[in-house]
Parts: sequence; C-alpha cells; structure tokens
Amino acid sequence: MGNQFSKTFFIFLGILLLLNLLQAHFTPLLYDETYYWYYSQNLDWGYFDHPPMVALLAKISGFLLPGELGVRFMGCLLGIGTIVLLWSMVGQREKERYTALFFLLVFSMALFNAYGFFTLPDTPLLFFTALFLWLYNKFLSKNTVGTAFVLGLCMAGLLYSKYHAVLVIIFVVFSNPRLVFNKYAWFSVCVALLAYVPHFIWLFENDFISVKYHLFERPNQPYSFDEFTLGYLLNLVVNFGLLFPWFYWALFKAKPKDKFQRSLLFLTYGVILFFFLSTLHRRAQAQWVIVICIPMLLLTFNHLANEKSNRKWVWRIGIMGTVLIFYARAWLLYQPLIPFMDYETHGTKEWVRTLNEIVGDTPVVFENSYRRAPMYAFYSGHTSFSLNNIYYRQNQYSIDSSEFKVQHKRVAYVTPFANSGEFSYVPPRSNRYYGWYIDDFESFRKLRCFVDSKPANLNSTGQTLKIHNPYPKNIPIKKLKLSIAYLDDYKDIIEILPISIKPIAQEATFLKANDTTVFSIDYPKPQKQQPEFLKFSISENGLPGGINSPSIKVKS
Repeated sequence: MGNQFSKTFFIFLGILLLLNLLQAHFTPLLYDETYYWYYSQNLDWGYFDHPPMVALLAKISGFLLPGELGVRFMGCLLGIGTIVLLWSMVGQREKERYTALFFLLVFSMALFNAYGFFTLPDTPLLFFTALFLWLYNKFLSKNTVGTAFVLGLCMAGLLYSKYHAVLVIIFVVFSNPRLVFNKYAWFSVCVALLAYVPHFIWLFENDFISVKYHLFERPNQPYSFDEFTLGYLLNLVVNFGLLFPWFYWALFKAKPKDKFQRSLLFLTYGVILFFFLSTLHRRAQAQWVIVICIPMLLLTFNHLANEKSNRKWVWRIGIMGTVLIFYARAWLLYQPLIPFMDYETHGTKEWVRTLNEIVGDTPVVFENSYRRAPMYAFYSGHTSFSLNNIYYRQNQYSIDSSEFKVQHKRVAYVTPFANSGEFSYVPPRSNRYYGWYIDDFESFRKLRCFVDSKPANLNSTGQTLKIHNPYPKNIPIKKLKLSIAYLDDYKDIIEILPISIKPIAQEATFLKANDTTVFSIDYPKPQKQQPEFLKFSISENGLPGGINSPSIKVKS
C-alpha cells in the first residue's frame, strides 16, 4: 500500500490538512456542532437525534485541544483519512501522473470539503463509507476471518455514525447476492450486530425515541414538486459543484468490470433512487446523499484518466470551481467577502458575549432552541437549557438530565416570542429576543401522558388518561394545567384546547413520585377542523405547555 503514495500526493494532502486545521481553528462553530459538543459532555451509547459517533469525535478532540479545534480536530483527521482511502481504491496503474486531477475532483465537491473541517455526523459517515468500500475490496480478493472481523467493526462504525448508513451496506450486498452464501460475510454481520448491541440497548431503554421521531414524529408538509423533488435534484448538482456534468457523465458511462465496480454503481444509483422516492412525501436535505461522493469520485477519476479529450475543460471549470469554494471558505471567516449574505458562523460569538454581559453567570433557559442553548454554553462557559414547548420538537434536552441543573435556581428566561422583558438582545439573522429572571425555576418536562384507547375517539366520554411521573418527588396537581393539541395530517398544530382532568382516586392531589396516576378525561370538541392526530401538553407554574406525549392517531 505504501508505494501507492507519491511525494506529490503527500504534498497535496499536507497542504489540505493544514488548511483544514487552520479553518477549523479560526471558524466559529456551527449551531449543530455545538449541539454535538453538548452531546459529548455526557458520553452515552445514543442521543435523541443521532447515534454517538459524532459525540465521541468531539470528546476526543476536546481531550486533545481547546476551543473550536477541541470539537473539530478528529473530524479533520477523518477527512484526510477519507481521501487516503479513496486514493488507495483508485485502480489506475499510473495514477501518480494524475494526482493533481484527483485533488481537483476532491476540491470541487463543496459539502465533501466542508466535512473535512466541520464535525458533523456526516464526517465519520464519509470516512466509514470509504473504509467499508476499501475493506470490501480486500474481502473480495481474499476471504479471511481477520478481514471479515474488521469489516464487521467498520459496518458498526457506519451505523454508529448515522442511521441511514444502513443503505451503504444494503446496496453493496444487493450488488453481490452471493454474499448471502458466504460464511465470512455472515461472520462480518454478526460482528457488526454484536458491536452495535450497546446502541440497541440504549434504544430499548429510551423507548426507541430516536427511531420513532425520525419515522413518525418529524413534521411534514403537503407535497410540492419545487420544494421536494426539484429541490432534491438541485442538491444532487450542488454536491458536485461546477464539475457535476463530468461526474454524472462518468456515472452514466461506467460499466461494471468486476464486483467492486458493480458495488460502486449499485451504491450510487441505489442511494439516488431511494432518496428520490422519499421526496414523494418528504423534503430531502442535501447531505442525505453525501455518501455517493465516495463511489462517484472513484468512477469519475477512472473515467477522466482514460478520457484525455475531457480533461482540458475539466481543468478549466474545476479550477474555477475550486477558487469559488476556497473563496466561500474564506467568507465563513470574514463575512464582508460576500457582504449581501451571512451564515451562522457570523456573529455567534457577539450575541453570546452580549447576552453573557447582561446575565452574568446566571443559568439561561432558552425557549424552543436546542441550537442556541449549547452555543451559549460553549462560548460563555455557563449553564444553559432548552425548554421545549408544544410548538417545537423534542431533542436531546428532552431526554437527558440537563433539566435538573436549572431546577430551583434563579435563571434568565429567554424567548423570541415576547414583545417586552427585563432585558433584550438581537442575534444575527433574527428578531429581538426578550428575557426576564425567574427566581425559583421549576419545570416537569419529563411527565408523560398515555391513553389506552387508540385511535383516540373524541366522541367518547369518560376516557382514561395515565400520567407517569418519573421525578423522585411528588408533584402537586394544582401546579399543572393540561391541554390537547389537535394536529393535521402533517403533524402541524391546528389548535390547542384546555382540558380538565379528574383523578380516578378522588383523594389524589398530587402525582406520586416514580409512579403513574390515572385520570378520567373528556376530549374537548375541535373548533376548527377534524384533526388527524392529537398530543397532550402540560403547563407547569405558568410556563408554556410542553410536549408530553407522542402524536396519537384520532379516530375518523
């Protein structure tokens, strides 16, 4: 393997690593990056939105370095590792002659470059996709227990990075059905499943909350060709920058010469088709198809190395695209380079500093913002919490222990939904936020509501409602106000109506600690339209009502 790497390759690789490290150090964190940094403060086998790999990378980075590099360092190394693996898989005998062309293709892919210095779940996803394909190529050459074992660990790494990484494995298997009869392939699967057991246990202990959210609880909207399908097709273009015609022409012209190339084609076409079909009912995000950058780069490089006639324009357009991408990278640091646009890396430190100067070391409770809460915590070094209400969505703050850090403390409560307050500040790209102080903050967002009868029959009286109190103390019922949110078919709120509850045990005046209390309820009649779903919402101490149940189907 060592003789595959020329001096020129290492020069390009070293320059790219240096640029990525500098970019990672000087570019303020993205909101999502601080959210994953927040994950890493309490390592676990799973998190609300994603498996734990991104948290592990941030944790290791923070152990090695401070500041932004303390979140991104491992991501930078994995980005370089992905490129090394890609070069190792190139099948051209004289590929050293085309080293510059290879890096030109690398530089042309905007999101691929971004994941070389940002630490997001797609960063390890790309690395483990490249490693998986590299190991699979070795596996095709020679089946051994050792290769199968490492391949199994790699599959687990894929799944620990992002849930839809399972598509990478599935489409590679589809490309070679005879793997079903290969005992070493089954051994790899067993190793992967065994390595993934801790996450399965975490999912079970947390009621499969991540799976339920991604499959059933994400809000949606009516189908729009422009926003869903056309937007997805544009994402397929954006991923490959100005050189996208050559990438897709190489894909179109590619013919599977062996099982490995067949796997590249199956993976690419499979992922494209899968997410295209998903756009028939949901908007797709640009990074969902990022894994196709791995096989597409291999296919395109091999095609261009054999097609001299195309290279002149590839170089012209590719250099132009590379200049634009590096200009955009500089703009992430210095907003005036594109004065009519700004991004979330611009102004974040300033609003954190402004708010911190106002509230000092008082813990800050952000209403409906799992993004601003960790951003404030990272740059201020002080405690923050996201209080999620019925108009928002659940997130990591809904399931971890962060609520206990602000209980019965004096907090600064910050919201974008007020018109006045004791203090205010204006974040970039946003309206003014107002806030006020709460001397004795108390919330019960972990209360959960259950009904026995599903779908819910709104016309039936005397229904049973169970409220589980997971807290280690009794909660007086008089502190609580219960409401029902009626939702349409896309899980959007139609209206919220108050509801009265009567304990089945007439003497009950509180929810017992670590226990479930049973109530009798009558559903309020919908005032606007017939709902498709409902959610229970509990308001405590005058706070906005929380998210206290999953979406429950309503009987039509």
